[in-house]
Amino acid sequence: MTDSTAWERLCTLIDDDPEIWPSVQEALRGGADDDREEDDGDDDQADTDESGVEEDDGADEAWGALIDALDDCGALAYLHADDTAMELADALAGVPRVVRLGLDTDEIGDVDGDVPTASAAADALLAPAGLALVFLEEDSDAYPLVVVPRESVTEIVDTAAALGFVARQLS
Repeated sequence: MTDSTAWERLCTLIDDDPEIWPSVQEALRGGADDDREEDDGDDDQADTDESGVEEDDGADEAWGALIDALDDCGALAYLHADDTAMELADALAGVPRVVRLGLDTDEIGDVDGDVPTASAAADALLAPAGLALVFLEEDSDAYPLVVVPRESVTEIVDTAAALGFVARQLS
């Protein structure tokens, strides 16, 4: 599977909004275009850093574009480490997959603890509907969370890892 195919598959697995993949695809193209503009052809090492590892091929931009596109379509519950269970409950209440099912997220708000603890309660609430809560690692104090079909979790985690990023269930 090519990187482009993997990115497209990841987008499709996470959410069915038709605007997500084009946003990620544009970011991938932008990263590739930037690399070409910087490479004047005189330096055989232009695409590698000091350690010989290939420099960014647009993947970081694509991951950011994925998170932004999920946020734009309302599929992302974006929290911070110091947020409460009530804030998670409120964020999940607006996620389209949760709205379509009519799930009451109030019981998540009653959980005492940090975002990972509240996320476990949210995942338990989503499980009977065949859904799961997945964390998309961004930075140390951010908790970008998406609601996905439970049967897709393993493939989402594996595809993100193959692309160099972390996606995982918090429960």
